[in-house]
Amino acid sequence: MKVTIAEELLLLAYSEDEGKQLISATQLDAALGGAILAELAVNERISLSDAKVSVLDPTPLGDEELDAALARIAAENKERKPAWWVQKLYSATLRKRLLTRLAEAGVLAEERGKVLGVFPTTRWPEADGSVEADVRERVAGALGGADPDARTAVLVAVMHASKLDRKAFPGADKERVKEIAEGAWAGDAVATTIAAINSVIMIAATTAAVTATIS
Repeated sequence: MKVTIAEELLLLAYSEDEGKQLISATQLDAALGGAILAELAVNERISLSDAKVSVLDPTPLGDEELDAALARIAAENKERKPAWWVQKLYSATLRKRLLTRLAEAGVLAEERGKVLGVFPTTRWPEADGSVEADVRERVAGALGGADPDARTAVLVAVMHASKLDRKAFPGADKERVKEIAEGAWAGDAVATTIAAINSVIMIAATTAAVTATIS
């Protein structure tokens, strides 16, 4: 099964048996927005710089989420920074759409229940572990010293930005993770995406802190 970088991230971000998130919703949702932006860059549909996101080729890639993001960027009449686009693309709704898509493909199972018999909750345990196993093998190879391809470099970088690497690969060498995240395997897409994700996570955390103080 062909999955996007964002979907690969989701598979690593949920525990296999319990189907629960390993990182906060803010970290994960920002990372998903960054993953979509970076995948468009890896596929040479957009260019990323600190100052702006530019469309290089509006041709659809054949993926509903990636193509919708590309069309949205192409339709924007003002130049926007990567962090602006990560903030626009990320949401709990995007996460739910991607999780549902993985469930419909038989990769995850959707299990609904209630906390304390009142509050609805949904778990996403694995139904078919082969897809995540392939992702883990690829990432483990890179973390072990193999040169990563652009997709793997982006995935590692996005995990690092959202601190998922510590949860998904707790035994990984921190210097190797940093080397990949700061490397040139995916050109400017990696560094720019990391900066954008970190910026969005920081904004969200600051907003939440201010809201809590006011209330």
